[in-house]
Amino acid sequence: MFQEIPRIRPNTPLLDRIDAPAQLRELDKQSLPQLANELREYLLYSVGQSGGHFGAGLGVVELTIALHFVYDTPEDLLVWDVGHQAYPHKVLTGRREQLPTIRQKDGLSPFPKQGESEFDTFGVGHSSTSISAALGMAIAAKNMGKDKKVAAVIGDGALTAGMAFEALNHAGHENADMLVILNDNDMSISENVGGLNKYLAKILSSKTYASMREGSRKVLSNIPHAWELASKTEEHVKGFFTPGILFEELGFNYIGPVDGHDLPALIKTLNNMRELKGPQFLHVVTKKGKGFEPAEADPITYHALSPASSAATNSTTTSPAKKKLSFSNIFGQWMCDMAEQDERLMGITPAMREGSDLVKFSEQYPERYFDVAIAEQHAVTVAAGMACEGSKPVVAIYSTFLQRAYDQLIHDVAIQNLDVTFAVDRAGLVGADGPTHAGAYDISFLRCIPNMVIAAPSDENECRQLLYTCYMHEGPAAVRYPRGSGSGIEAENNMQRLTLGKGRIVREGADTAILCFGPLLSEALTAARQHNATVVDMRFIKPMDESLVLAMAQSHDFIITLEDNAIMGGAGSAVNEVLLKEGYHGKVVNLGIPDIYVDHGSQQEQWASLGMDAAGISARLTEFESRRRASND
Repeated sequence: MFQEIPRIRPNTPLLDRIDAPAQLRELDKQSLPQLANELREYLLYSVGQSGGHFGAGLGVVELTIALHFVYDTPEDLLVWDVGHQAYPHKVLTGRREQLPTIRQKDGLSPFPKQGESEFDTFGVGHSSTSISAALGMAIAAKNMGKDKKVAAVIGDGALTAGMAFEALNHAGHENADMLVILNDNDMSISENVGGLNKYLAKILSSKTYASMREGSRKVLSNIPHAWELASKTEEHVKGFFTPGILFEELGFNYIGPVDGHDLPALIKTLNNMRELKGPQFLHVVTKKGKGFEPAEADPITYHALSPASSAATNSTTTSPAKKKLSFSNIFGQWMCDMAEQDERLMGITPAMREGSDLVKFSEQYPERYFDVAIAEQHAVTVAAGMACEGSKPVVAIYSTFLQRAYDQLIHDVAIQNLDVTFAVDRAGLVGADGPTHAGAYDISFLRCIPNMVIAAPSDENECRQLLYTCYMHEGPAAVRYPRGSGSGIEAENNMQRLTLGKGRIVREGADTAILCFGPLLSEALTAARQHNATVVDMRFIKPMDESLVLAMAQSHDFIITLEDNAIMGGAGSAVNEVLLKEGYHGKVVNLGIPDIYVDHGSQQEQWASLGMDAAGISARLTEFESRRRASND
């Protein structure tokens, strides 16, 4: 049964007294469990009103309190990986009253952000960066003679990325004084061994154990074979009880697993580990969504909430309006339909099954579905390998994450002209997730790669048809589509192979032509009706429909290009290159994302702030018309 999220602000007497971690450290340890309860209740209330990342923060309430209680933040440095779990950290570091503004325009950032607080030591959003950043901080602090403690908190999902292991390997080599905390929320602590785990964690993290270990090294190292035997004995004993041998081999002192909701145990262990030298690794087991039963039972659904989903949904008196399908939904259905037609199709995702809407495909075609975990580079190269042997892989990947596999895209796919289709989700501005997740650069970095085809659908049906067209093309191709839903146009069941590199005129007008690349077509049409402008749905960025561009230039005095990508190197730049080559001397304006990072807000607010919505386009048209009248006078 649905459990409604609290709508009334809870009574939080302890929490209301804390505006900085220094005040937290003044509390006695016995009151910390009450603080944890108050913090969890406040998160339930606050995120229930505003929406935002939900389950991860609930799972690290005790860990966050323990870290700020033991470490002298902000002098000591905490680095959060990704940042989904950083809401409790924001509350305890002076941003409690601002939390309801999170992800909203001019409100708190959805992720840790350096400019927002001195306690946010590193800006994050993408996964698996925390250990590298923390290692860099530890090395710099040592070289500058600063006595700073450094700790990185990384989840078990983020630890699957190669970058995390590259950093672990380097940290062990440097023998850096730093702590890596593995927030493991995927497995539970067995009741019958929980006490033993807690006991081992306390013993292995204690100063006594560390001094005995170092003393034994000094004594036994002078006796032939004795230290080698002692080391192996220690390793096998620890390996028998703990899963830490991998991290020990990388040069870390592994401690754990520790119950991440046992505050006294966490504080005791962190206090011990804070004084240890060299690379330390603490394995903490938590429950995602802790304290809210629906989130504990279904952590995927409750990973994040929209404001609408936080309200009760048990009304039966009215029929809800038909929900528009998102572009991700269109892609997910196309994958199933295409797989039914072509047994060569393989679906690949770097840990984005739900986000890319591949759930149905994974259930219907499990033998042709591959989740490679958070490993974007591997996702692209394994697709290249599949293509070498006659399969037709489709890589479903967010635009912002494709950035992480750029070398593989060029070296492993494009140079070899392999038949790999990229479904580039979340292209353009993504709204509340802000600049770390914006797909603002894919046109720019894709169109300079030889052999690449790039398509930008303007609505849901165009998305389905362009996916089919690019899939049927024998070579690397990308279809970029935005987050959320489009204009509500229903996608046709049939799949039509469109002519590669050909656009379409959707409205005939006079004087001005708007060349639109992608989902802002409806905004362009709204403005065009007010000013009798021509509107072209270009469909493809590469190959560009040069004949259509030149035809528009010959019959119109003013050209506007419109795209949800960076202006630099984008689709408008491609149009400029075509016109410059032909000696065009008319007026051209490129509308898109300027040379800035666009802060979070709704997509509509972001478009409006950049003049990319109907009002902004109309303003440019009015400006052109005014100048034209002035020149005629």
